[in-house]
Amino acid sequence: MKSLFALTGAFLVIAGIASAEEATLQIHTDRTGIKISPTLYGIFFEEINHAGDGGLYAELIQNRSFEDSAAAPAAWSAVQSGEMRGSLTLDESRPLNPRNRRSLRVEATGRNGRFGAANGGYWGIALRRGETYQLSFYARGSAEMRSPLTVSLESASGKVYAQKRIRGLTEEWKQFRAALRAPSEDASARLVIATDSPGIFWLDVVSLFPQNTWKRRPNGLRADLMQLLHDLKPAFVRFPGGCFVEGDKLANAFRWKTTIGDISERVPHWNLWGYWSTNGLGLHEYLQMCEDLGAEPMYVINCGMSHSDHVPMESMQEWIQDALDVVEYANGPVTSRWGALRAKNGHPEPFNLKYLEIGNENGGPIYEERYALFYRALKERYPEIQLISNVPLQNQPVEIRDDHYYNSPEWFLVNTNLYDQADRRGPKIYVGEYAVTVNCGQGNLRAALAEAAFMIGLERNSDIVTMASYAPLFVNVNDRKWNPDAICFDSARSYGTPSYHVQKLFSLNRPDVTVPVTLTSTPRAEKPVGGAIGLATWETQAEYREVRVTRDGETLYADDFAQGAPGWRVYRGEWKAQDGSYRQTGTGIDLRAIAGDPRWSDYTIQLKARKIGGAEGFLIMFRVRDDGNWYWWNLGGWGNVRHAIEKSVNGGKSIVGAPVPGRIETDRWYDIRIELRGRRIQCYLDGRRIHDVEDAGIQTMTAIAGRDTRTGELVVKVVNAEDVPRTTAITLEGAETYVPEARAIVLTSNHPDDENSFSQPFKVAPVTTTIRGV
Repeated sequence: MKSLFALTGAFLVIAGIASAEEATLQIHTDRTGIKISPTLYGIFFEEINHAGDGGLYAELIQNRSFEDSAAAPAAWSAVQSGEMRGSLTLDESRPLNPRNRRSLRVEATGRNGRFGAANGGYWGIALRRGETYQLSFYARGSAEMRSPLTVSLESASGKVYAQKRIRGLTEEWKQFRAALRAPSEDASARLVIATDSPGIFWLDVVSLFPQNTWKRRPNGLRADLMQLLHDLKPAFVRFPGGCFVEGDKLANAFRWKTTIGDISERVPHWNLWGYWSTNGLGLHEYLQMCEDLGAEPMYVINCGMSHSDHVPMESMQEWIQDALDVVEYANGPVTSRWGALRAKNGHPEPFNLKYLEIGNENGGPIYEERYALFYRALKERYPEIQLISNVPLQNQPVEIRDDHYYNSPEWFLVNTNLYDQADRRGPKIYVGEYAVTVNCGQGNLRAALAEAAFMIGLERNSDIVTMASYAPLFVNVNDRKWNPDAICFDSARSYGTPSYHVQKLFSLNRPDVTVPVTLTSTPRAEKPVGGAIGLATWETQAEYREVRVTRDGETLYADDFAQGAPGWRVYRGEWKAQDGSYRQTGTGIDLRAIAGDPRWSDYTIQLKARKIGGAEGFLIMFRVRDDGNWYWWNLGGWGNVRHAIEKSVNGGKSIVGAPVPGRIETDRWYDIRIELRGRRIQCYLDGRRIHDVEDAGIQTMTAIAGRDTRTGELVVKVVNAEDVPRTTAITLEGAETYVPEARAIVLTSNHPDDENSFSQPFKVAPVTTTIRGV
C-alpha cells in the first residue's frame, strides 16, 4: 500500500510487510546536516471557494449590506402568510452612510399574516442545539410604520426555532440587536425579518454570528475551521491572496483601508473568483488570526497590477503609501496615525508584521519597475521588513522569491530534488503555492504522497527554501472554484483531505537540523516506452517539412506535405499544409498536431523546421501515447533561452535530464533528429548532439531524517508512493545509545484514489502506534 511514515523516537525502525520490493535506509546519526528553517511550514489563505465569506469568516448572512447586486436583493427572498403581501426592492435614496449605498425596502400590505425578508445564508444557516446567535441590523420605517418587527430563526419550511419582537422603529436609521438561542440542530435554517402590519421599513447591514466564534471574538471566525488551522501549528500565514489581491481589474483589487473599522463602513468588492467579498474578514481580522495561531503574518500588497490593467508609473504613490501605511497599522506605536487606529480597533499592542510580498504572480518589465518603487520605499522606512518578490529579478535586490507549482503526482515525485542545486548565495526561496492538481480526485492519497515526497525535498533544502505553503487552503463544497483543497466544509461540517494530514505531519514533526541519510531503492518500473510523433509550438509560429520516421533502416512514416496533411490530427492551433511545409500560424500556447502509430518504439524521427515568428522555438513530440502522455524536445523554450526534453504524464510535465542554454533564430531552417532506443533519448540539432539522457523512471521512495536538539529525538520521514509495500531495513550509523521504543505515525489506505468525506472524514488519516523491542 502507498504510505507515508513519519517516525519519531531516539532509535527507529520501519517494519514493512514482507514483499519482493526491498530498500535500505542508512541514517548517519554521528553527522549533522543543515539547520531546518523554523518558518518552513506555514499556510496560505486566499478568498477563493468561499474560504472567507461563507467559510472561515463566521458571518451567517449572505449579502448582508445589499451591495451584491444593483438589480435585485441577491440571497434574499420574500416570505408571506395569510392575507399579507408585499415587495422587496433595493433602495439608494437614503443610504446608511456614504460607503453603504443600498438598503432593502420592504413594503407590506394586507392583514392577518406576515410579510418580510428571509436569508438562508451560504447554502443554509447551520444551527447547533443550545447555541446562541447574535443578530444585529440597521432599520428605519416610514412615518406610518410603528408596529414592531419580528426576527426569527426558522427551518426552510417555516418552523420557528427562536423568535424576538423588535420595537422602537423610527424614520431615522437605528441599530437593533437580539440574541436568538437554537433549541434544535438544522444545517439549512434561515433568518426571517417580518412584520404583521401594513407599512414600509428598510433594512441594512443585517448580520448574524454564532456566539461561539473562535475565542468568542465579535465579528469573529468559525471555530471548527480555526481549530483545523490551529492543529497545523503554522509558522506563518500568507494572506489575503492570491489572485484575490490583484482582482480581474484594479477596481476590484483588495485595498486594505476599506476593510477596517465597523462593518457598516466597510466597502465590499467583486471577487474575481465569482462572488462578492464583504471585507468583514479584513486586515485587522487577518492579523488577529495570525496572532491567535501563533503564526507570523505575511501580507500580500497589490503592486499596482491586476489581471487586465495596471497603474501608470506617475500614479503609483498612492499604492506605495498603502504599503507603508499597512506596516504602520500592524507595527506602529499608538501615537502614530495608523497605530492609533489599530488601538481604536481593539489592539494597542503591535502585531509584529515581518513579511510583506510585493504583488502576486506578477512579472515582466511592468512588475520589475513597480517592484523597485516598493522595495526602495519600504526599505528606507522599514529596513527590518522582509520583502518577497513574485519572480526572479535580474536588476533589483531580492531577499525572498516566491515559487508556485501545480502539477501531476509524477511531477512532484520527480522534483523532490528540485532545489538540491539551488544557488546558496541567495535569494531565499518561499514555495508559496503548490499542490497536485492532476489525477488527484477531490484530494486523494496519491496526491498527498507525491506532495509529501516534494516536501521532503523542501526540508532537505531548507537552508535556502525557508518557507512553504500548500494551496488552496479551504473550499466550501457548494462553490468549488479550484480543486483540490486542504480543508473541505459546508455550513455545518468540515474535514481535512489527505493533503491536510500530510501538512500536519510535517509541521508537527519538524526537527531543528537534518541528519544525513543514504536511501537505496529501485525506481518505479514503467511500461515499455513507445508512441506516435507530433509537432507543436508555444507562443510561436513555425513550419515543418520532410518529416521521416525510421527504425533499423525501415521507413515507418514519411510526409512531404505535397498532398496536404491528411494523416495529422490537430489538437489545437492553426495548422495548414502549404508549399511543402506544415505551418502553424496561431499565437496561443500548446498548439499541437499528431501523426503516426502509438505502437511505434525504438525509432528515429528526422525533420526540418523554421521559426516564422513569436517568442520561442520548436516543440518536437515523440512517444505520444495520448493527449496527456507524451514527450517533446523543447527547442528555444522559456522565452527562447534553453533547450530541454520534457515529459507529460497524465497532463503534468517534468524535465528529463538537464536543460542546456540555447535559442532558435527566426527565418532559419534547422535540421532536427531524435533517436530513441529503450529508455535512451538522443537529440541532435544541425548534426550536433544536444542531449543524451536515460529516462530512468520515477523514484517513488524518498526519506529524510533530522534531530530535535531540545529533546534529542530523532525524526525520520519516509514516503513510499508505490502500490506495494517495501521491506525497509534501517541502520543507525554511529549510534552509541538508543531507547527501545519508537513512535510510528503512518498515513496510508487501501487504494491511492481513496479520499476523505463528510461521511468518512478520517478514512485517510494518520495512525499512531508504538514499536517496542527496538
